[in-house]
Amino acid sequence: MDLQHIPLSNLKIATVNVRHARKSPDVSDILPSIRARGILQPLLVRPNGKGFEIVAGRRRFFAASMVAEEQGASPDEVQLPCAVIGKGDDAGAMEASLIENIARAPMDELEEFEAFARLIKQGRKVDEISRTFGVTELYVRQRLALANLHPKIKEAYRSGHIEAEDLQLLTAAGKRLQKEWVEAFAAESDPDNEEADDAPRGRWLKQWLFGGDQIATGTALFPLESYKGGLITDLFGDVSCFADHDSFWALQNEAIARLRDDLRAKGWKDVTILEKGDRFQEWQHVEVAMEAGGIVYIEVRETGEVEVHEGYRERDEEPRRKRSSREGEGDTRDSSTARPELTKAAENYLALHRHAIVRAELLARPGVALRLAVAHMVAGSPLWSVKPEPQRADKETIAASLTASRAQTVFETERQAILQLLNLEPSYLGTVTWNNGDSFRAASVFARLLELPDETVLRALTLLMAETLSAGSALVEAVGLLVKPDVTK
Repeated sequence: MDLQHIPLSNLKIATVNVRHARKSPDVSDILPSIRARGILQPLLVRPNGKGFEIVAGRRRFFAASMVAEEQGASPDEVQLPCAVIGKGDDAGAMEASLIENIARAPMDELEEFEAFARLIKQGRKVDEISRTFGVTELYVRQRLALANLHPKIKEAYRSGHIEAEDLQLLTAAGKRLQKEWVEAFAAESDPDNEEADDAPRGRWLKQWLFGGDQIATGTALFPLESYKGGLITDLFGDVSCFADHDSFWALQNEAIARLRDDLRAKGWKDVTILEKGDRFQEWQHVEVAMEAGGIVYIEVRETGEVEVHEGYRERDEEPRRKRSSREGEGDTRDSSTARPELTKAAENYLALHRHAIVRAELLARPGVALRLAVAHMVAGSPLWSVKPEPQRADKETIAASLTASRAQTVFETERQAILQLLNLEPSYLGTVTWNNGDSFRAASVFARLLELPDETVLRALTLLMAETLSAGSALVEAVGLLVKPDVTK
């Protein structure tokens, strides 16, 4: 590789530059520096006919051209520092361009797909690309999977109508489903079609694609070879799922029955299989050893997961057992008859009065209310809908500058700390806020918050409030006027 100074007039953009097909770039961020000090980092070029083509350094080239025009300098007079590589190695030149662009500013999913696809056409293998760019082979295959997307879906992503997560989910859809989604998207955009439903997005898209909850192959208690139905491979979720739920449950139920028999063979006299979807409420039970009459509960979730809870008994079971013991000895002081099941009206009566009592007591317990509020913000509820600010950038340069900003770095560091404090996994967006209305997750978060001091809970609340503060809103302006931030920091 030789270092040369080459006139502007002898340079042009190479077709192997990964951003070759895009419109003229926004160079406003580097223009002041180039006006003041010129080009400091050499462009990567290679010979092409009588001149040279730019493999990497497209934005520096455009910025230098603008400065030359502003100063009235001839393109023949302005010379740029260039590192010259050999001719003919298109794949190597494309790799160099891609490496520089990834290091400079993150490309979106489609840009990476286009670049990787061009490398594949040049003869590169998936494992070679993964080693060159320091990513996994799965990551490369994920990007290449976007090749099968309907062009209208790609357009919807480019125009900002769908998120990257939707784009990735739609790779799991066949051509028929993709066509149905495109038709629904076109209908929702038609102003004359007011009754059209929106094309599914987010978790609704996942339910539309997978027929409700995904059932991952990892949840199976049976050998996978015994399942004869189809599988859906979700590259981006790094899992494969059962396409035929009926066949899955037929095999899973047989395996659960065998599990129950195995537990009984180990000495557990009472093994209870809960109804599918019913959760085991651990706080309503006490731990009891096998020898003392402990019960095993098998919890079966809609997602196919099976969890075994060994050695428990309901909390009100102990008093009943003591009464039964006394009655067996002839003591009838506290004899009781079996209570009939509650009617719906009675259940409604109890539910409303229980709610009224708890709500009234909550008024005098602000610490408990604080933790409930935080749990609601994390997990949502049927009555709460809290969404994290997506920070959607209109241009790649805006996204790059935001990612590199000190304020964003500070926030991301605190977000990871809060996730660790609450023992939580981030949502699919990488946020603490889940917004899926899962009351069981909310109860779990609430239980964790009860263990933490007020200062830590307020710290979590502050992060969640910041995470869900809407960009461009009047509230951002109001808070900014109040706190008067030092922008230079």
